[in-house]
Amino acid sequence: MKNQAITKDAQDQLTPQSVLADLMEGNQRFISGDTQSIDNKALVEQTVGGQFPKAVVLSCIDSRVPVETVLDQAIGDVFVARVAGNFENVDILGSMEYSCKVAGSKLVLVLGHEACGAVKAACDGVELGNITALLSNITPAVKQSAVEVEGEANSSNNEFVAKTVENNVKLTMDRIREKSPILKEMEDNGEIKIVGGVYMLSTGKVELL
Repeated sequence: MKNQAITKDAQDQLTPQSVLADLMEGNQRFISGDTQSIDNKALVEQTVGGQFPKAVVLSCIDSRVPVETVLDQAIGDVFVARVAGNFENVDILGSMEYSCKVAGSKLVLVLGHEACGAVKAACDGVELGNITALLSNITPAVKQSAVEVEGEANSSNNEFVAKTVENNVKLTMDRIREKSPILKEMEDNGEIKIVGGVYMLSTGKVELL
């Protein structure tokens, strides 16, 4: 039974590697249908005065990838930033800097997912309202995949979509390091780790890149 929220002391004992292992163990519990029972009432009461999450996850808005559920995490465990296509922008970078530098999180996980609709739309060059500008963030990954994958460079090519999902996660990680000197320095000092993964809709598994 999970009925103890993370305290400052407990957070201080964590390492980036231990947090990553913890999240992957949670994903394994989710896959096997053996998720922890959670006393939400206790956690709500304990976290009123503050929070000490272990990680920040940048994920897609996709309804099939509820982050806390697929990683078997509870109230107070993780910060989650969500945007269609799980890319970074100024606001998300600021949110991540807050998570790690101010609130003490040890891990940044960029989490893409199989058959991502935003990635497919970027592969097809969809243009519609504000979606056009949103998809432009994924275009670098599309261009990279076009060089790496044979066949049609659009969403009809499953291999092309899968490679673009992967490239989008990797390029997002690169840009986080490039655009956030704070997070880069923390990673260089071993205070945090920036990692990427792809959630497989078909199996429920998070595959680390």
